[in-house]
Amino acid sequence: MAGRIWATAAMLAVMATAGAASADSPYLRPNVYDATNMDRVTVEAGFTDDIFAGRVAMRSDHWNVFGPGGEVAISDVTYLNQIAVFEVMTPADGTYRISSGRREGRIGKMYRSASQGWRFVGEEAGVTVPEADQVETQSITVADVYVTRGEGREIPAARGVGVEVIPVTHPAEIVEGEDAVFQLLIDGRPVAGQAVTVFREAGRYDGKLVEADLTTGEDGRFTVRPSAPGAYLTLIRYRGEAPAGARTPYQSQSHALTFVAGAQ
Repeated sequence: MAGRIWATAAMLAVMATAGAASADSPYLRPNVYDATNMDRVTVEAGFTDDIFAGRVAMRSDHWNVFGPGGEVAISDVTYLNQIAVFEVMTPADGTYRISSGRREGRIGKMYRSASQGWRFVGEEAGVTVPEADQVETQSITVADVYVTRGEGREIPAARGVGVEVIPVTHPAEIVEGEDAVFQLLIDGRPVAGQAVTVFREAGRYDGKLVEADLTTGEDGRFTVRPSAPGAYLTLIRYRGEAPAGARTPYQSQSHALTFVAGAQ
């Protein structure tokens, strides 16, 4: 189907969980992005092959929100078949980062493809890989979204662990037709030359699902110019050696950031 992320960008599908969700992409979606005068927001979380249309509920042991008062764990989560739903308290003005936390997924075998870089065994149909060329790998997934109450514009500090995308342009100030700047960090360091795909929710209806295919610059930054108002999602997959102490020597790390562009 033309409206599917998997059909449109198979190279970027996230191998994050076992079973039916193995080809799906993560997302978080709040009911509002501007929480001014609201003491809470409701968030939907899922995996999908059709952007922002949950097909498998996202589960995590590390739900959290980082706001003006610091980081708070989220424990009261309702898991349905296709989505998870929870509330996030926004008691004070400021910017809140809502996150799945680092979700540890399946452990499998990966190898270095001559044409496509690191690939899980089985991702390339009909390819037989010698056992000696395979490395043990674990999937790690993080999904983030920012909501803002009032005029607070301080972005929560980077975690410094794994793959993360930090807004340079404040999420509440992103509008159609203007540049919005983000920065990719891996273990707290900017990474150049990393592929980023930006999806647009409106693509479910007009057929243009991918807003842009980008590459990070020397400072890890990339720039998105939203073509229309609405919700967008940046998706990054980074595969390589795992940090010291990890369960496997290699990791496949995926990060998804949801943001919305306002009208001019």
